[in-house]
Amino acid sequence: MSQTTLFLLLNGTLQTLYMVFAASLVASLFGIPLGIFLFVTRQGNILENKLIYQFLAALVNMTRSIPFVILMIAVIPFTRLLVGSSIGTNAAIVPLSLCAMPFIARLLESALLEINQGLIEAATAMGATPWQIITKVLIPEALPSIVNGLTLTVVNLIGYSAMAGAIGGGGLGDIAIRYGYQRFDIGMMLMTIVIMIFLVQLIQWSGDLIAKRVSHFK
Repeated sequence: MSQTTLFLLLNGTLQTLYMVFAASLVASLFGIPLGIFLFVTRQGNILENKLIYQFLAALVNMTRSIPFVILMIAVIPFTRLLVGSSIGTNAAIVPLSLCAMPFIARLLESALLEINQGLIEAATAMGATPWQIITKVLIPEALPSIVNGLTLTVVNLIGYSAMAGAIGGGGLGDIAIRYGYQRFDIGMMLMTIVIMIFLVQLIQWSGDLIAKRVSHFK
């Protein structure tokens, strides 16, 4: 393997990691509160509100139903408004974040639904406020499931980042398209695949380890 090829793959890997983790951070900042709000406004929960829940649920479902390739194209004006360009790694973070937000929200809602309702009722009976229930009961109890959900999100974003590369998003997907596919370089294509598989395995292993660690603190 030449130094040029090695540098190209290293640069592509770093771009992919940058896109994925930046998008994961942005999506978590919005998706986690959204998931909590979906849970607490459900029927029978501490801040039950049928109208708000139905609106948020419909919004999340609508966003999740849009294929990522279409979403990337649809939000180009919004992407240009935020980062000043529709191509490049920074531009790819916008659709990746928008794609991951509803995914995280639903995963978090599902994780919170697994919590024993008796714990919430006991906290309510002791006079805990909704904020205290969220921070002292819901999040700690669901933490291992939350970690698993975020790990799954990051793994999925690696695949989506490859699709972003097809429209100039950079990263390993861009290398696979420009050098592997367009130049018929099978070796380059295989190397990008191997690196992406390695990244997925590493992230999944790390997520499983963290989930196992936090479950011991419950």
